[in-house]
Amino acid sequence: MTPFKVALIAFLGQTVPEWVIESFAEQGIDFVARECVARDELAHVAGDADVVWVFGSHQDVLTADNLDVLPRCGAIIRSGSGTDNVPVPEATGLGIVVANTPEAVSDSVSNHAIGLLLAVIRHIAVQDRRLRAGLWDQSILRQGWHLRGQTLGLVGFGHIGRLVARKIHGFELTILVHDPYVSADVLESQGVLAASLDEVLSQSNFVSLHCPLTEETYHLIGERELRLMQPSAILINTTRGPVVDEPVLVRALTEGWIAAAGLDVFEQEPADPDNPLFKLDNVVVTSHMAGFSDEILDNFWRMSVETALDLAKGQWPRSYVNHDVKPRWRLT
Repeated sequence: MTPFKVALIAFLGQTVPEWVIESFAEQGIDFVARECVARDELAHVAGDADVVWVFGSHQDVLTADNLDVLPRCGAIIRSGSGTDNVPVPEATGLGIVVANTPEAVSDSVSNHAIGLLLAVIRHIAVQDRRLRAGLWDQSILRQGWHLRGQTLGLVGFGHIGRLVARKIHGFELTILVHDPYVSADVLESQGVLAASLDEVLSQSNFVSLHCPLTEETYHLIGERELRLMQPSAILINTTRGPVVDEPVLVRALTEGWIAAAGLDVFEQEPADPDNPLFKLDNVVVTSHMAGFSDEILDNFWRMSVETALDLAKGQWPRSYVNHDVKPRWRLT
């Protein structure tokens, strides 16, 4: 009988820990790790693999056009949260489960989203730049925002959105949530209120985005949505840049449709140094590093291996994004 095979085809130049190799060997699983950058390499390395594994977000070979060279593949694992670098609809049509490991980064990303919000509210970045330039100016803080009694809107309520809500409750905010895939009962059990997207945008003082990038959410926040927001509102984005129409966001921030933004992600990455967002004092920016921490690599390896082992046992993975998939294998 052919052994179950896991093929790691993209791992960002990382050295595969010895314990990863040993974990698969102990279960009689054939494991191979090789960076694949071309279709023929993918076919050679993973053509007979049951699980194809992508470590992180940077790979160009696992495309819809190349899925045909993976006839045995029943699951794709994407270490981390976002699966926008995986052809999810096409994989779903072929019965391939697309698993991810959002818990590997959810704590760090939720902290970062709250950190960006606080940095904007307290004018931390602007104050830092001005003080280093020799300007002692406390007046700007009298023009800012407060938290207690305000409304925070969350667009998306997966692992990260739920952690944001849990952690920020102590600031005594009302929390509105829009997530069409989460029931109102679940939202109520988490101490938040269900709302439509328009309600979240129009009624919230602060809006934080936590939805994945899909065909449905591409430019989810465009001109209509930004004009729905309050002129004093703040937008936080730690999910994916293309969820927001960036040129329109620049207009919104410069013309006063909204007051400020905290951004970790951009439509073009690495971002152009001449990006007009970088010239605005009402924007706090970071370089798509919300998920980074001293735990991230260990979390990526550990949770991805656990997911692969569950799949090898015929079990549904703890997290997967295509819930309408009819898997090639029988999963329990």
